[in-house]
Amino acid sequence: MLDSIARNALSFNKKLSLEGCKNNIFLATTLDELLEVYKIRSKIYAKLQYSNEFPDAIEGLNFDAYDEHSAIIYTKKNGKISGTCRLIFDCDKYKLPIDEHYSLDYLRKKGKKLAELSRLVIEHENKGLNQEFKLLTKGVYFTMINNGITDVVSVMSEEHYRWYDKFGGFQIEERFESYGNIGKPFVVTSWNVAKISDFFKRVFLRD
Repeated sequence: MLDSIARNALSFNKKLSLEGCKNNIFLATTLDELLEVYKIRSKIYAKLQYSNEFPDAIEGLNFDAYDEHSAIIYTKKNGKISGTCRLIFDCDKYKLPIDEHYSLDYLRKKGKKLAELSRLVIEHENKGLNQEFKLLTKGVYFTMINNGITDVVSVMSEEHYRWYDKFGGFQIEERFESYGNIGKPFVVTSWNVAKISDFFKRVFLRD
């Protein structure tokens, strides 16, 4: 399973563009990069006690079939991956993970080209808008505008929404008292990157 998923994930990422995105932001296009991403996912989710909801497919490696059609973005510090996330591209064959809990068909009917942000992990996360968070957000933005995605949806703890509210085009679609096996309030959000704010441009897009 790992061989097949890794092969398809690398092929998918090699076809994507990060044009215009600089400053230590990358797409995973080699097996070594991909395995390092899978290792840091496993490590951080174990630390956050999210392993029941997002279990390792192989001990120490966190991946699943959604990686086969995801942009797998990462940033590096001192030669090692310090943060990563993925953008799962919506497709006819597979709906997005959020659809298992909350149907996104009403957005599809509006002509939205969707992707779901998930597996966001940072090695050493500080409070606030730390450098890895800024870089990954910038990578998500450029991946969307370069590859035909109009809106990204995500699930996050409601307390974290305050960091995104200033982005422009960001809104809450639904609230849940719990999500899967994680027993705390979560929100489903959407972000239309055509509506980014001056704050977002200043904080995330200025080199």
